[in-house]
Amino acid sequence: MRPQRSTGTGFALALLSAVTFATSGTFARSLIEAGWSAEAAVATRVGLAALVLAIPAVIALRGKWHVLRRNLGMVGVFGVLAVATAQACFFNAVQYLPIGVALLLEYLGIILVVGWMWAAHGQRPRRLTIAGSVAAVFGLVFVLDITGGARLDLVGVLWGLGAAVGLAAYFVLSARGDNELPPVALASGGMGVGAVALVALGLTGALPFDATFGQVTFAGYRMSWLVPVLGLSLVAAVISYVAGIGAARILGARLSSFVGLTEVMFAVLIAWLVLDELPTAVQLLGGVLIVAGVTLVRLDELRPTKAEPAPEPALATTNA
Repeated sequence: MRPQRSTGTGFALALLSAVTFATSGTFARSLIEAGWSAEAAVATRVGLAALVLAIPAVIALRGKWHVLRRNLGMVGVFGVLAVATAQACFFNAVQYLPIGVALLLEYLGIILVVGWMWAAHGQRPRRLTIAGSVAAVFGLVFVLDITGGARLDLVGVLWGLGAAVGLAAYFVLSARGDNELPPVALASGGMGVGAVALVALGLTGALPFDATFGQVTFAGYRMSWLVPVLGLSLVAAVISYVAGIGAARILGARLSSFVGLTEVMFAVLIAWLVLDELPTAVQLLGGVLIVAGVTLVRLDELRPTKAEPAPEPALATTNA
């Protein structure tokens, strides 16, 4: 049984991770509105974060470099799908959608994991997971508000669903990862690969890669572009990942990732306070259903099967 103080510290770190991750959409919005492409914002964010995390990653890999070598392929796929694809799609989504709505669409990735495990591995979901999936699908209908009240941009919805696919890849790859590979090494390596991939595609012209270096508007104030860039890299990436890893080591990956679901609530609150941006009442109802559905799926994961304990993901938080 974990000491009460340690458990309290773990919950505090998990909440810190969720809060800092939740700032990413707000920081990114200020850069995108100033002329940055989503791909340039993501590459800058994860590139700087990878450099900062490289030092603790090297320390964690002392005596384990052979582990990194045998996992280079997995780290590469993780960087392209779980980092570059997920974040680029999310940042593109916030160009067209309220930040809270974009994040709710991304969180449907957890439901996609259920379908993937059923289709690819024959792991039929249990009743609680099915109930959660159904609730999330109904929530999606309300979030999209197809009656016309919200008038969501279809392009933004597609980007949001693309982010959901990236998030699903994040959880699937994390769960299949080598337990000997330190999480901070996977995070740093994956972000480094993601940054290189986006820069390479930008240089070839396959993706827009635009950036401006003047002043931007953030929280109603004009300031240097460095402020949201450092916020994205240090607050929404480095602090969030380090806090999430610390929470996972104290609480375990399952419980800490469960607490990480509060990211949706924090993202909506931050967007409301900073950008005066709030989903409609119907969308908020849909958001409640999606979060409730994801929560039911998470609760079901906490129940080990009779044959073997359910696998824990290697990382504890999302990659928004």
